[in-house]
Amino acid sequence: MTKLSVFIFLCTILSSNVLAKIQKQPGENIQKDNFYPTVKFETSMGDIVIEMNRRKAPITVNNFLNYVKRGEYDNTLFHRIIPDYIVQGGGYAPEYKAKKASRTIFNESGNGLKNDGYTIAMAREDDPHSAKRQFFFNMKDNDNLNPGKTWGYTVFGIIIEGTDVLDKIAMAETEYKALIRFQDAPKEDILLKQAIIMPEPKL
Repeated sequence: MTKLSVFIFLCTILSSNVLAKIQKQPGENIQKDNFYPTVKFETSMGDIVIEMNRRKAPITVNNFLNYVKRGEYDNTLFHRIIPDYIVQGGGYAPEYKAKKASRTIFNESGNGLKNDGYTIAMAREDDPHSAKRQFFFNMKDNDNLNPGKTWGYTVFGIIIEGTDVLDKIAMAETEYKALIRFQDAPKEDILLKQAIIMPEPKL
């Protein structure tokens, strides 16, 4: 076997292993044939229903559904509100106790979905592939969060019911919270009481 053949063989094995890891995602078997699963957020200010786009953001949607199924978003806070910009949640229990997060996921911001008003996207750190469990709602068309010369923030769904509830949440009075070092935390707790995967639509 030539050196080139060995190199190609090793590359094939490595590529297969990487592909296998990408394909075997937590959450992929949750309504696996439903490309547009819906999740209801029962919040302390009313209900919000989100339709997700698994065709364009499969890794992100599977990751999100896995957290929902495990009850990881139940009794969590909307911890960051910036008027006319975003409402963020998914990372803290009451008293701002950080929730455990599993693996980071691949950034799918180049999927064609834009950070427009009432969409839901994954929060992350400076590393484009650092999203874990926190999410945010766009309160307007945030073009600055879309990909350009650099990675953007992955949009994976849109609100189909309850935009008025999100509007109320976005108007909450905020203050600095030393525990999380955020300037924009609500003065009074706003809870995501329960996140529920809705039944698949009947054909």
